[in-house]
Amino acid sequence: MASPVTKPVATARAEDARVVAFLNRAAGSAEAARKALESADAFDIRETDAESMTRQISEAVDSGSKRVLVCGGDGTIASAAHALAGTGVELAILPGGTLNHFARDYHIPTDLAEALTAARGDASAEIDVGYVGDRLFLNTFSVGMYVGYVRTRDRLEKRVGYRLASLLAVLRTFIRMYPMHVELEVDGKVRRYKTALVFVGVGERELKAPKLGARIESGRHGLHVMIVEGRRRARLVAMVMAAAARGVEHAAEGDALDSFLVERCTIHLGRRRAPVAVDGEIMSLPAPLELRVERNALKVVAARCP
Repeated sequence: MASPVTKPVATARAEDARVVAFLNRAAGSAEAARKALESADAFDIRETDAESMTRQISEAVDSGSKRVLVCGGDGTIASAAHALAGTGVELAILPGGTLNHFARDYHIPTDLAEALTAARGDASAEIDVGYVGDRLFLNTFSVGMYVGYVRTRDRLEKRVGYRLASLLAVLRTFIRMYPMHVELEVDGKVRRYKTALVFVGVGERELKAPKLGARIESGRHGLHVMIVEGRRRARLVAMVMAAAARGVEHAAEGDALDSFLVERCTIHLGRRRAPVAVDGEIMSLPAPLELRVERNALKVVAARCP
């Protein structure tokens, strides 16, 4: 039976308390966020940088904070989540990224004034998080062709803008697609693949347009692992088109996509380190890659079930 991704939790009202708000001074949205926070006159604003934000949030937790607010995009939110997961301290969000996937997934307002009102509200929801090793991720993890896509997009974005850079990155990724030999270990059983992409999402995912990549409404808990089998471009394109037209379950009926939900799994790549994408951020992690889901590990203010 399907179970909700979030679990509503009652909490003490925070409207009359000053919430510690962490602002990355280097972020493009920093000035607008600062003005919004100052106008609200309800936050203890602490300007920081990306490298020290996690440490400073941990210090706030140690000092007794029951709720902290962070301003920024998905990368900033993930850094805060790493410090807060499992502590019981609530995370409030002032979205300031390009796409704000996390805020939109959990129905958190992206308008600054509305987001600040929500951040002072009286309820939160417990959400699941994923881990690869000791690295937390809130949305997605992948290895393979998506890593090349992100690298190319980020390199082109400053010159041609986000949308055109994304399109050019897709084209180049398909042209330069390379296969990997992957062993996936689940419940002690090993599955072997020759693949161009392994994708893992927190919570059950949908590949059916127009909600491509979104969490399924009231979907099941777990890590949704999707592995594209084979390396031929035509085969991969056919799989993507079938999934977009009819959903991931129909795509999985063929031999192009293996898809299943797990609590944990291990990805063996036959190398000591691997370039991966964690919530869209490229990094190198030691292999094999150990993935797991932690249920109801993070309390997020004003979040609602996808």
